[in-house]
Amino acid sequence: MNELYDWLLASAPHSGRVEHLCLGLNWTLAEVDGSQGFAFSPRQVPRTLDWSGTLAGQGNAALLPWLLSWNDAEAAVGLAVLNASVNTAAGCQCEALALRSEVPGHLQVFAHFRPRLAGQRVVVIGHYPGLERLWQDQPYQCLERHLQEGDLPDCAAEYLLPGADWVFVSASSIANKTLPRLLELSRQAQVVLMGPSLPWLDGWRRFGVDYLAGVRVLDPAGVRRVIAEGGGTRLFAGPVEYALMALGE
Repeated sequence: MNELYDWLLASAPHSGRVEHLCLGLNWTLAEVDGSQGFAFSPRQVPRTLDWSGTLAGQGNAALLPWLLSWNDAEAAVGLAVLNASVNTAAGCQCEALALRSEVPGHLQVFAHFRPRLAGQRVVVIGHYPGLERLWQDQPYQCLERHLQEGDLPDCAAEYLLPGADWVFVSASSIANKTLPRLLELSRQAQVVLMGPSLPWLDGWRRFGVDYLAGVRVLDPAGVRRVIAEGGGTRLFAGPVEYALMALGE
């Protein structure tokens, strides 16, 4: 389908087995061989899913290819299984720097980079609640598929990203298949790929990513409760922490 997706699927062990799968209101959670992985849940899914009740116990080899599906729910499951498979304690996430500040967890990446952005042309892919207040003194343009006040439609990427200095990309763009084009358009920018949907893989540099900003699980049981009970940003209030890694040349 695309070199990026071929690489992602080749990076995950196909020998694992899915122990638990939860398609929550905000986050989809997969557990594979004791590790947890996330994907942003689709905003709209059918009231019934033909495969519900059949995923736990299946092998990675059966569910990883769902990442390539154009069905939003299936793609979220595929990404969550991929992340549970590669985001292990032995992976590159252990080398990342924990981000801790007074701002809410989902905004810590933006707080970290704020001192570097003065005078820069900044584009954020995805709407992050509260960013307009955190960056009230930092001009930026937000591109969003589901528009909220102040956002621009995602098709504006074709015009804005080639001239951007910094681009912050939500890793949920992996599941909706927009990431390859976003990275292609951002070749001249510093690119931060971020969010719980991030696969912690150090090979992202070859696709033009300069920084990885994802989450590490601190409390697996807490993660399970928050997602099962429909939580969104509450995921960052203890069960996970944000961490940052700069990718070398």
